[in-house]
Amino acid sequence: MINIKEIEKMKIKALEKKYPFSMAFFENNHLKIEGYEEYTFEDYLNHFTEEEIEEWAIDTEKIKIDFIAYMNEMLTFLGIEEEDGVNSLTILSGKNKYGEKEDFDRLTIHKGEIVSIVGPTGSGKSRLLADIEWTANRDTPTERSILINEKEPDKKWRFSSSNKLVAQLSQNMNFVMDLTVKEFIELHARSRMIQNEEEVIQKIIDAANHLAGEQFHLDTPITSLSGGQSRALMIADTAILSTSPIVLIDEIENAGIDRKRALNLLVSEEKIVLMATHDPTLALMADKRIVIKNGGIHKVLVTQEEEKEVLVELERMDKIISSLRANLRKGERLKK
Repeated sequence: MINIKEIEKMKIKALEKKYPFSMAFFENNHLKIEGYEEYTFEDYLNHFTEEEIEEWAIDTEKIKIDFIAYMNEMLTFLGIEEEDGVNSLTILSGKNKYGEKEDFDRLTIHKGEIVSIVGPTGSGKSRLLADIEWTANRDTPTERSILINEKEPDKKWRFSSSNKLVAQLSQNMNFVMDLTVKEFIELHARSRMIQNEEEVIQKIIDAANHLAGEQFHLDTPITSLSGGQSRALMIADTAILSTSPIVLIDEIENAGIDRKRALNLLVSEEKIVLMATHDPTLALMADKRIVIKNGGIHKVLVTQEEEKEVLVELERMDKIISSLRANLRKGERLKK
C-alpha cells in the first residue's frame, strides 16, 4: 500500500520518476501540473486559490483520496509491491582466494556516493561487482554478504525480472537490434509506462550527447553507434529511466565519453555508483576506493584533501590531452 504521508511530501517530478503512471491521474482529472514540478503533492493541492476552488468545484481532500486509491489500484494491477527505497548498500567481509579473511569488517555505501574499485587485472574487481549484483549471502567463492538498508535483502532482488537492484554497464556495449536510437529508448520508456514519452526521449538523447565525444541523433541506427556513443546512450538511459538504485560500471575510462559528466549524471539521479577502474582520475573522483588484492578487499580508503589537490592537477592534464586529441581528429597540427 502507498504511504500517504510519503506521497504528500514527494515533489511532482519525483512522483513522475518513481511512478510514471501517476501522471495519467492528473491528465484524466484535468489538473495542470506544468510549472509545478518542484511543488510537493501537498503544496500542489494547497496552491489553488479560493476563486479557483469555487469556480472549478475543487475538493482537494477528495483529490487526495482518489489519487491514493488510483495509485494502489495501479500498483496492484502492475504487480508492484510498494516499499522503501534503497538508501544504503553494505558489504560484509569474506575471504580472498587463499582463504584468508579480508582486511575489513563491513563497508556501507549510501545513496549518492561514488566508490571506485582498484587493483591489478585479474585481482577480483569483477568478482566484487558480481557479488553485489547477486546480493551474495555467503554463497559465492568470496563468502561475502550483501545487505540492503542494513538488512538481508529480499530474494526478489535475485529472482525477479521486474525488480532489478543493479544496472551493470560493462566494457562492451555493442547492439545487435535493428532499431534507431529513438525506437530503442521508446521500448524502455513504454515498458516503464512513461506518460511524457517524447520529453523523456529528448532528455535522454540530450544527456547522451552531453557525454559523447561525437554527436548522434534520434534517427541514428543503434548498430552504427561507436563504443563511446553506445556507452553514453546506456548511461543516460540508466540514469533517467532505470529504476535500479545501484549502478556498477566496469572500466568507464575505455568508453570514449566525458567521465566526470557521466558520474555527475548518475549521482544527480540518487544512484549508488561503484566503478572498477585503472584510471587515477576516476579513482580520485570517488568518495572512497576499495583496493582489491589476491581476490579479496585489501583496503578501503577515503579520498583525502591532498588527493583532491592531485585530482585538480590530473583534470588539468586531462583537458590538455583531450584538446590535443580533438585537434588530431580534425586533422590539425599540434603545437606546444
